[in-house]
Amino acid sequence: MSVIAKDEPLRQRERFRLPRVPPNFFAIAFGVAGLAEAWQATVPVLGTPQGVAGALDILGAALWLVLVGAYLAQGPRVILSDLRHPVLSPFVSLPAVTAMLLATSLAPYAVTAARVLVIVFLAVTTVIGGWLTGQWMTGGIDQDSVHPGYFLPTVAGGLIGAYCAAQVQLHALAEASFGIGVICWLLLGSTILNRLFVRPALPAALVPAMAIEAAPPAVAGLALFALTGRATGLVACALGGYAILMVLVQIRLIPVYSRLAFSPGFWAFTFSYSAVATDALVWIGIKRPPLGTGAAITLITLLTCFIAWIAARTVILAVRGRLFPRPD
Repeated sequence: MSVIAKDEPLRQRERFRLPRVPPNFFAIAFGVAGLAEAWQATVPVLGTPQGVAGALDILGAALWLVLVGAYLAQGPRVILSDLRHPVLSPFVSLPAVTAMLLATSLAPYAVTAARVLVIVFLAVTTVIGGWLTGQWMTGGIDQDSVHPGYFLPTVAGGLIGAYCAAQVQLHALAEASFGIGVICWLLLGSTILNRLFVRPALPAALVPAMAIEAAPPAVAGLALFALTGRATGLVACALGGYAILMVLVQIRLIPVYSRLAFSPGFWAFTFSYSAVATDALVWIGIKRPPLGTGAAITLITLLTCFIAWIAARTVILAVRGRLFPRPD
């Protein structure tokens, strides 16, 4: 009886232990925020209600708050461990990057608040990106641990920061952030492609991260449009061309993706594909091609259905108790 009584508090602690929330789960809020931007891009092209993008922004903000609370509740030891982890560390930047994107939705209603939030979270993103870059430069990272998520802290952070800063009329800050994003993209891109080309295939859990390869040219194009007032010059066309190439790469990878069992890692598809769709919608809005309306409807419908499917499968995992990894 004494043994049972002694073990009972331990069992109760295990029963009420918080689930492990890894930093890559922030891709959920990030993907919803990306979908909101895509719907925002349909407003001038299709005349869709502004409220659709607004509702998605609210949903993204709610998810962000829940995830931030759950992540911080794990304590500083877990967060510091994630920052040092060779696979998970790039995803630690996602909360700040997502917050920047969500902050721009406030601009039509409270531009000062939007500016303050963009500045704060761009600063946080830059600090995390600098810290992680310095950490990676110290060596000791197995080449097989590198994956396309390494774009997130500096490439996605810099380019999304440029887009967001330009949206709230902080052009000098946007230009500086654009420089960070583009230069880091050029430097990291060859390293990541070399790992994908000549090293063993990514583990199944990281295969969806290959969708991130499609994001940099699309986000760079959107940032450039925000900075230049949608001017379609040489650089914009070059970025658009590379974005098309990366879309073709994703089409080739469909058989690879189709063999995967569903996991929360599928949220890696959401922002990347949203960025590509948003870039395409902006191009349609600028050029007004003959079949542009039909293409825009098809794009936003396919994107929304795909992300809704991922969301539904995520809810099913949660209901079955298989969403969260086991805590250490």
